[in-house]
Amino acid sequence: MATATGTATRRPQEKKESGHTFLFEGRNRTSNQPAKGEVVARNEKEAREKLMRKGIQVVSIVRVKKTRKKSITSGDVTVFTRQLSTMMKAGLPLLQAFDIVAKGHSNPAMTELLLDIRNDIEQGSSLSKAFAKHPKHFDKLYCNLVAAGEEGGVLEDLLDKLATYKEKTESIKRKVKSALTYPAMVIIVAIALIVIMMVFVLPVFKKTYEDMDAKLPGLTQSLMNVSDWFVARPLILPNALWLIIIIVLGILGFIQLNRRSPSFHKKVDAALLKAPIFGEAIIRKATIARWGRTTATLFSAGVPLVEALDSVAGASGNVIYEEATHKIRGQISQGTSLTASMLGTQLFPNMFMQMASIGEESGSLDDMLNKASAYYEEEVDTAVDNLSAMMEPIIMVVLGGIVGVILVALYLPLFNLGNVVG
Repeated sequence: MATATGTATRRPQEKKESGHTFLFEGRNRTSNQPAKGEVVARNEKEAREKLMRKGIQVVSIVRVKKTRKKSITSGDVTVFTRQLSTMMKAGLPLLQAFDIVAKGHSNPAMTELLLDIRNDIEQGSSLSKAFAKHPKHFDKLYCNLVAAGEEGGVLEDLLDKLATYKEKTESIKRKVKSALTYPAMVIIVAIALIVIMMVFVLPVFKKTYEDMDAKLPGLTQSLMNVSDWFVARPLILPNALWLIIIIVLGILGFIQLNRRSPSFHKKVDAALLKAPIFGEAIIRKATIARWGRTTATLFSAGVPLVEALDSVAGASGNVIYEEATHKIRGQISQGTSLTASMLGTQLFPNMFMQMASIGEESGSLDDMLNKASAYYEEEVDTAVDNLSAMMEPIIMVVLGGIVGVILVALYLPLFNLGNVVG
């Protein structure tokens, strides 16, 4: 694992070796130079023997504790892009920058990925081709921008633009998710509350009222009937558990259908754009902001507009806008202007198209699209803040209403008994 110059390299055949990883420091007995790195072995004795056979005199050796690998997120890639951009702007060589970022990352899976990419670069591969071997984490847009930076000799600037683009995109994603979390949580809490009340609370009251031989009002009797259905066991398990299973399976089925069926996915995306409250104010504006930011980033990198729109379509995040982008690309390739092509889709607001038109006429399309995207990103921020403020009282009303109706139904027989006694 260690070379005569003291640097550590990862060989593909050693990845599959079973055992523990040990970090060592020592000296190369042939060149008397410092050597450090890592070695895989079943125990410390075997690790020392391996190093001895390689001509390394061990000074210290420490076993690395195994940590559970987490999946690599788009946030991990965003942070890595910013770190790599900063280090290259500071003048660090590419391989050294990869070493520093990889070994300092908290996610072992990301460290392994970066070291694999570093190994490819060390063997002569370009950075864009090394990234392209991992399409799950580095999409076509990412690789195209890196390739443009390599070809133009401006890799540091392109990495900086790419990092800014990904940071903006991640910010929009977080805001949209946070806006959609509130209604989802209301539904989940309401369902959980109803199930708990029906399964555990109402049966206790029902037994009490039966012992008292009390006549139940219509509202109370209806809730008791629902409670009886929840606790009934027609198929071994109680209906309440079957209801939860059906809901969970329904959600999982919806997710899988959305992933596997293009036609269903298109209907879902179309419905999201038209959804009340957050559809127009958040989903559509976030998609437009991402579309404009992606187009501007690629165009400013020197990628021709027709080629850039290929990557823009995939990065739009919505099938409706993806299909519209392919249509725009086809019209531009036939000589139509960007603004005229966008107008035909009827998906872009007037202000966005006016700024694109000004950019086309003045030769500053990337700058105007960036400004338009920044405006819609601020609109998304405002909409999310307003929705969050609005959803809090709605949550209180919904949950309070559910609890209130159930409590009134439970205690109504007691009030009736008091009136009879009185």
